[in-house]
Amino acid sequence: MTESALKPPLPDHLSIDPRSPHHVAAVFEQDIGIRFNDKERFDVDEYCISEGWIKVPAGKAVDRKGRPLLIKLKGTVEAFYR
Repeated sequence: MTESALKPPLPDHLSIDPRSPHHVAAVFEQDIGIRFNDKERFDVDEYCISEGWIKVPAGKAVDRKGRPLLIKLKGTVEAFYR
């Protein structure tokens, strides 16, 4: 078997938050990369390829529960395994 056969396909919408309905634990067993507008990003919390957006932390701001506030950036999104 090849390496690509062992990896699950990357979903269209994925979140790193385990409470999200878009969290897929099997995908996070491998290292994932996100390319946004032809530049690799390392701070992505959530993405959607079909709608063309990513969510990233907005600086050091946090909500009442201590989670970072997220902003949505629109553009070309590409997800890949490293």
